[in-house]
Amino acid sequence: MVKWEGVIPAITTKFKKDLSLDIDLFNKNTKAQVEAGVNGLVIGGSLGESSTITHEERIVLLTETKSFVKGAIPIIVNIAESSTKNAISLARLAQDNGADGLMVLPPMLYKSTDEETTVWFETIAKNTDLPILVYNNPVDYKIEVTLDMFERLLKHDNIAAVKESTRDLSNVTRIINRFGDRLKMLCGVDTLALESILMGSNGWLAGLVAAFPRETVAIYKLAKAGRVDEALKIYRWFLPLLELDINPQLVQNIKLAEQYTGLGNEIVRAPRMPLQGTERQRVINIIEKSLKSRPELPNYLDL
Repeated sequence: MVKWEGVIPAITTKFKKDLSLDIDLFNKNTKAQVEAGVNGLVIGGSLGESSTITHEERIVLLTETKSFVKGAIPIIVNIAESSTKNAISLARLAQDNGADGLMVLPPMLYKSTDEETTVWFETIAKNTDLPILVYNNPVDYKIEVTLDMFERLLKHDNIAAVKESTRDLSNVTRIINRFGDRLKMLCGVDTLALESILMGSNGWLAGLVAAFPRETVAIYKLAKAGRVDEALKIYRWFLPLLELDINPQLVQNIKLAEQYTGLGNEIVRAPRMPLQGTERQRVINIIEKSLKSRPELPNYLDL
């Protein structure tokens, strides 16, 4: 069962040199996430190179991960499609193969109207029994799911949560004031995570957690336990790395960080290419400097 709280990584998809799925490396990262205390895992999200992996590959990742974690955490499949038909097909495929939940983006490649967007989510919800997290990211995807639209969407029992990525921190309070606990909220912007948690977000759907799982979970756990000064100290150290998430090359950035921490490699599928030149060196400098000053963490798992 997905509780839509805590730290839920939007995990990267690992590839071999021939660009086939690297299940062993994927499982190595998953093991580190589970040991760090995460509360779930999203497969095939934006960070997971959704646009370059097939439905069949998502299901391979789903079934392999379910087998690997043996129920320790829920596994959530991302849906980012251009047609309602394909979105429904993937939702049913995910449900039939044991997914615990879905993260659903608005229609891809088309700036839908408010009515079209609302019907999109409603239609998917009607075609699956799985709980749904709505990914609301108007900055990157140019479509906003407004509070009035959520008012209608929440009439569907399985629309349960939102990945809040509007980058408007006051939206956390607006959502709580309007919907209380009916709409669970996960921060989807790494650089606003601690602020969002302190304002009442239920969790953090994180990116840099892929390379730094323990630090990410520690920040969340400490903040929720009221040990804000300790959380803030780690967060301030983390911020230069977290800023790698709010960048068009977030996939390459985070995969390079995973390579440095031994939890992945930087292989990406075209049209993406590994970082090059001065930008690559800039990111390396951030990673290396952060690793040299990596903080000791308190015992946070029992909080």
